[in-house]
Amino acid sequence: MNSKSLNGAQWLARALSDNNITHVFFIDAVLRNTLVQLDLPDHKKVKRVLAHSEKSAAYMADGYARASGRPGFCFAQSVGAANLAAGLQDAWLGQSPVIALTGRKQSTFQHRNAYQEVMHKPLFSAVTKLTAAVEHAEDLPRLFLQACRKATNGRPGPVHLDLNGIYGDIVELGEVNQAVPSIEELKENQPIHRTISQRSRLTEAAQQLKSHKKVVIIAGRGAAISQAGAEIIALAERLHAPIATELGALDIIPYAHPNFIGVAGRYAAPPTNEIIYSADLVFFIGSDTGELVTDSWQVPALEKKVLQIDINPIEFGRSYSETYGLAGDPKLTVSELLKLVDESVSDSTYLNWAREITRKWHEKLSLDEKSQANPIHVSRLLDAINETLPENAVVVADTGFSAIWTATHLKLNGVNQKFFHAAGSLGWAFPAAIGAKCALPESPVICFTGDGGFYYHMSELETAKRLGVPLVVVVNNNSGFGQSWTNISRTQGSFPGDPSELAKFGPTNFANIAESFAIRSRRVENPSELEDALKEALNSDELFLLDIVTDFNARAPQPWLPSRK
Repeated sequence: MNSKSLNGAQWLARALSDNNITHVFFIDAVLRNTLVQLDLPDHKKVKRVLAHSEKSAAYMADGYARASGRPGFCFAQSVGAANLAAGLQDAWLGQSPVIALTGRKQSTFQHRNAYQEVMHKPLFSAVTKLTAAVEHAEDLPRLFLQACRKATNGRPGPVHLDLNGIYGDIVELGEVNQAVPSIEELKENQPIHRTISQRSRLTEAAQQLKSHKKVVIIAGRGAAISQAGAEIIALAERLHAPIATELGALDIIPYAHPNFIGVAGRYAAPPTNEIIYSADLVFFIGSDTGELVTDSWQVPALEKKVLQIDINPIEFGRSYSETYGLAGDPKLTVSELLKLVDESVSDSTYLNWAREITRKWHEKLSLDEKSQANPIHVSRLLDAINETLPENAVVVADTGFSAIWTATHLKLNGVNQKFFHAAGSLGWAFPAAIGAKCALPESPVICFTGDGGFYYHMSELETAKRLGVPLVVVVNNNSGFGQSWTNISRTQGSFPGDPSELAKFGPTNFANIAESFAIRSRRVENPSELEDALKEALNSDELFLLDIVTDFNARAPQPWLPSRK
């Protein structure tokens, strides 16, 4: 087709379909002309996923992006723009390349109290790398390509295009005088462009690694995006260094690897932070040294010597003043360091100590993991998930206690299994799991959420059923906000009346709710049924909800902190 015969809707539809985007997630009414084009037979079809809220659509696109390693797309009309922007917070915090498109009322309606209209740019500026207005169809190719580059290069993150017309229709119906190009940012897994620090800095970093006897590595989300797991393991083995991860990199190091000590920071198992605190050099790889991974910059201590690899040099010294930085791609940079640290460091005393206290913790944890208590202990539930998890499974977890339970219990193989977690938004996991399954249809996907998180977007059961998505939803049903209750209980005397009003609800039978959507389900109240129920769900090859009744009083493990010594 001649490019001059394309209107904006045709161009956009072809840009998506010709560049291997398989799904888009949206709330009507927006880009209707484009959505019609996506289902026409003259090009590869793109599945149009109608969600029940704009936030859900954003979370689905986020799950799709994290699972595929390529951008996820979500759309909303003008009045839904604020909700869509709120849904991008998790993609922003989780370094996920989501591209959001909205419609907006044309300029003649602006600044005159138009119905349902607010300014969009302030809404999106805090949660995107770019928010740009597309005024005319002829602007669409240039800005769309810029959005794709911006979302995927450097530190990945969401971007926003605001199309003229309440449905984006002014842009859709205008003429585009440019052919649809091949867009490598949509076709290829990130990162496409890998950079590396200069040789002199690599040499100095290698010297620091070799001259310290107690080196610990903390792999972050950037290392996971860079797919640097194998290189990090090789370097750790050469240095006799323990390896911790951020929660966002949990899946790149095998749980069974003898150097692995678990997730670092606020969601850490007790020994992990103690090991990090005892190091004399902390090597952050693809980690932004933020609040969560350091538990408010307590571990490591602020005066600790730090080596750091990050794609963005602005991160160096943000919180740790004694930082030597290597700006570059983690996988490529660690590969070069391996050439400079070409023989094993002889002293393994620190590593042996780390292994021993980690082993003792695992022994202690196993008591809860094998518990036959009723109500079910959450550690027992996680043990059952570990026992039944397929070799190529994807686990998608919510924030709060769901994140802590998975951080301290999941035993991933570090190769084919994937793990994604909410970077801050409770309720994210279920819609994100739908998006992840759309991206990876051949992989079993398990959503792990609490009842508090599941309530947020329970309506998407209908969406998943309509799509025919074979997804396992595990609801840790303890009839309340377990993590909140810990803090409420500490200050119970400050609350008049019944403090349970602040954190408890239900009880609810989610299996019955699932059945009302004609979704297969099973309610589990006895720990002896857990493995059988999980196997049934995983083997069903259809949407399956497991309602697991657990003990509200079960507390997730607390991290070690120097103030608690």
